Amino acid sequence: MFRPLFLSSLACALLGIAASAFAAGPTYTDPAKADADFAFQGEFSGTLTDDGNEVKVGVQIIALGGGKFHGIGYKGGLPGDGWDKSGKIEADGELKDGAVVLKGPDGGSATVTKDAATVSNPDGKEMGKLKKIVRDNPYLGAKPPQGAVILFDGKNGDAFDGGKVEEGLLAPAVTSKQKFGSHKLHIEFRLPYQPEDRGQGRGNSGIYLQGRYEVQMLDSFGLEGKDNECGGIYSVKAPDVNMCLPPLTWQTYDIEYTAAKYDGDKVVSKPKVTVLHNGVVIHKDVELPSDRNTTAAPVKAGPEPGPIYLQDHGNPVRYRNIWVVETK
Repeated sequence: MFRPLFLSSLACALLGIAASAFAAGPTYTDPAKADADFAFQGEFSGTLTDDGNEVKVGVQIIALGGGKFHGIGYKGGLPGDGWDKSGKIEADGELKDGAVVLKGPDGGSATVTKDAATVSNPDGKEMGKLKKIVRDNPYLGAKPPQGAVILFDGKNGDAFDGGKVEEGLLAPAVTSKQKFGSHKLHIEFRLPYQPEDRGQGRGNSGIYLQGRYEVQMLDSFGLEGKDNECGGIYSVKAPDVNMCLPPLTWQTYDIEYTAAKYDGDKVVSKPKVTVLHNGVVIHKDVELPSDRNTTAAPVKAGPEPGPIYLQDHGNPVRYRNIWVVETK
């Protein structure tokens, strides 16, 4: 029988999901200049043994600032890599003497170093060691196919109104000069590390398809995975699985968007979208509203083509390798 590693129930309070949208703490965009806690944050995976049974487990460790941490355990593996969705097992802990120690009230514990997490059961017996991993994302660096519209390749921001390039990366807020109907899109984005901030103030941006429908970008690593968190279709649908990786990790969206079809002023078919986040399908043929846009969209719902809009929410989110393939 798999024993709980961590206590669930404190996540919302600890992570401040409904906290202020304004960033208040330090912001890091370079891992080499990040705080001491940054090295302990991340994903861990491996096999634990309990009562003779081997169980694959994934753990995500989130830095909350000032040496405080939150841990989430997943039976079967990490989200998108085996998690059986039987529930999350959570606890808080702190950095002390070069390791993060998380303890549940049942006596179970995990001791996390920069490279591994050692898990013990309530009797103090070691159940196994989970290795820190960096997931392979085959979609990173995806090359545009022939005929693709290159919106950003690191050279300049000329394809966007307001295009700003900093050290070869595109900064928000920008709107593509070209407008699109149905299309496929690839974008790579990097969320800043803001350990002391919470909720919508933590690495917030978004990509608006046709300027109408937002797929949210946010540091929601380890959170529940709501419609206003990373991968969510804002105010419409939560992602099927929260595939957000730790901040300062390059991530990908690969999006297939089918525009609404009109007969005069009448909607014949509503817009639809499929989204892959870091190579995992998080939305499949989701129907979007045709009578409204998502929150803060700059373009109203309608039959006309629309731009790609990257939202500025006051956080240094950065983008690269953006291209579009127009479809019928």
